[in-house]
Amino acid sequence: MGKFVITKRTSGEFQFNLITANNGKTVLSSEGYLIKLSCENDIESVRKNSRDDSKYARKTLPNGNSYFNLQTASGQVIVTSEMYESTGERDNGIDFVKTKAPNAIIEDTTI
Repeated sequence: MGKFVITKRTSGEFQFNLITANNGKTVLSSEGYLIKLSCENDIESVRKNSRDDSKYARKTLPNGNSYFNLQTASGQVIVTSEMYESTGERDNGIDFVKTKAPNAIIEDTTI
């Protein structure tokens, strides 16, 4: 099981992370948002796009670390994953997002 956690940065911006419920590991982190509604809208966009494999841009850095971006049909990046030490770990992260994000609960720590 996973959950989206909405937090507020010291700058006052809102952001969300998708974390695993069993160990609290962050899988995805969003950008900062000035308006909370924008943050909530992007959570819905992650839910909507997460099941479609074509929406994942898989990236590998020269040092071997890997990450992925989840993007819209037009190629706009919604969220970026955490850094993984291997492509296998990255692909496990993608599988987690595909299966858990659509029904993940939202925990809002800003209220």
